[in-house]
Amino acid sequence: MATNNAGKIREITSMLDGIEVLSLKDIGFTAEIPEPFFTFEENALEKASSVHQFSGKNTFADDSGICVNALNGAPGVISAHYSGTRDDEQNLQRVLQELQGVTERSAFYKAVICLIWNEEVYYFEGVCHGRITEEKIGDGGFGYDPIFIPDGYSETFGELPLSIKNQISHRGIAVRKMVAFLSEVKD
Repeated sequence: MATNNAGKIREITSMLDGIEVLSLKDIGFTAEIPEPFFTFEENALEKASSVHQFSGKNTFADDSGICVNALNGAPGVISAHYSGTRDDEQNLQRVLQELQGVTERSAFYKAVICLIWNEEVYYFEGVCHGRITEEKIGDGGFGYDPIFIPDGYSETFGELPLSIKNQISHRGIAVRKMVAFLSEVKD
């Protein structure tokens, strides 16, 4: 898995029962992987390709972010450093500040997983719609989770248990699609 993000590792490995997953740390990959592109697909491919070339192993990477409709889709692909830093708290505070006084708070999380499997490239996408709160609620999850309430729920991803989040989240949807694909190709 082409990440050292502890939150992503925890979420994804909890959904991959019976599949051994190695992180960048596990394989000794220490280089910084740039994410210079304007789409989740291109950034996920860049990460997966870099790690695949380094390790020679089947590799997957995700690129994901939150897209706020009132902000014309921002932060989008720059979600991880929207405030100018890779600081979750500063990033979500910037979104809350930009939405002050705004009543239209719909948003969606999007995740794209790029899997390089036996030298072929595959993509798996997940989207979760919801809305942005007016303040931070809950301390679970990571990133924008404490300000995002998924449709059909009254709690933020920062409040929901990981088991429920994984059932409905953008990443959970994408991972299940990848697992279904792997189940087919392994048989």
